[in-house]
Amino acid sequence: MSTKLKMSLLTGFLALGLMNCQTVPYYHYLAYADGSTLPATAWVRLPDDAPQHSSTINSDYQATGNALLPAMDAHRQAIGAAAISAAVLIGDEVVWAATTGWSSVEDNIAASPATRFRIGSTSKALTATGLARIVESGELGLDTPLDELWNELPNKDWADITPRQLASHTAGLPHYGENTELSGLLQSVALQTHYDSVHDALSVFDESDLLFAPGTDFFYSSYGTVLNSAAMSKAADKPYLELMNELVFAPNAMDTVVVAPADPTSLTNMATPYHSNWKAGDRLRLRPWRHVDLSHRLAGGGFAATSTDLVKLGRSYFGNSNPDAISEVIREEFWTPQKISSGEVNEQGYGLGWRVREEEFISGQNLRYVNHGGVSRGGQSWLMLLPEVEMAVALNINSRTDEFWDFGSFSFDIARAFLLQQQALMSETQKRR
Repeated sequence: MSTKLKMSLLTGFLALGLMNCQTVPYYHYLAYADGSTLPATAWVRLPDDAPQHSSTINSDYQATGNALLPAMDAHRQAIGAAAISAAVLIGDEVVWAATTGWSSVEDNIAASPATRFRIGSTSKALTATGLARIVESGELGLDTPLDELWNELPNKDWADITPRQLASHTAGLPHYGENTELSGLLQSVALQTHYDSVHDALSVFDESDLLFAPGTDFFYSSYGTVLNSAAMSKAADKPYLELMNELVFAPNAMDTVVVAPADPTSLTNMATPYHSNWKAGDRLRLRPWRHVDLSHRLAGGGFAATSTDLVKLGRSYFGNSNPDAISEVIREEFWTPQKISSGEVNEQGYGLGWRVREEEFISGQNLRYVNHGGVSRGGQSWLMLLPEVEMAVALNINSRTDEFWDFGSFSFDIARAFLLQQQALMSETQKRR
């Protein structure tokens, strides 16, 4: 958006605001786009000496975790985040969790491994895991048309859409900005309305046009994941959150996952989300993000969690460590990049709720990793699973970076360090034999 256009819109919204206070959320949306028009008050400077907390659950990895902590704080400083949180799971065990920085700068509250962060679209990996469990149970087929689940669909154009298409972003659903339902588009800007159920949240986009015929193209859509969560709820005849607790959170002891609160201070151990002035060094300033309600996008971008709980999601997939893990057949189907009707793999190599990549983490060892990242109001999140070595790595911050990978790249440093230590431990075990 050009500066001229932005200032014109701000002027218009401010003028309307004199007549109607309901325009304030729309002013905030524009003002928080880059912070240039926000009042000078409320900006805070990050203190120099950040509190640090490292918890090594498995002593075999203590030296590795301790060595990473200074580098993690240097990374936090480099990207201008108030706090950064990380965790690693190997097999069934969370072996390391650490934080540096502040959950709340203004109140001088240090972040800890118990601190929750807004995880944005990493929520899609949680929903995909619930979907995999329902598919495994036989309650829902990936290729079941939605009109077989609803007596009357909210949008007749959704009739032939399937859970597979929704989970792979090939259904033609719009993302936030492409929503042609004006009231829903305005809601995704204001972010002030709370939705108690995923079925209620469909009203935000149920009158929007499809972008293309289902299955014929790829377009990333959080609303597609919201619709999928409603399909899951219909198939199981249970509320979505109840279903997720039963199938994903409780079995994996993911006790901290919650609907991200509009007011972070209303929840214990919730990090304050921050907006940055995007400046470096001593000129960097942060301010708390405005209160926003993300319940309309819950399944695709509205959860909050600790890094520790995010890595526990690996327990649902690591069959060597967990006999109750998702079956290999279902797991591999979800981790296979999906094709559109032309026969081509979609442009992002997207599976079902997961992206699939390969990386040479350590010399001579290429490993597949499945992942999802998330960007939220005042938060960024990253989760990746390395199934061949049964390792999961999560990273979270309570602010945002201009380029996502400026934040996420440190997850590779973490993975390399723990992979090397894992190899050393395996070698030592073999020698003892």
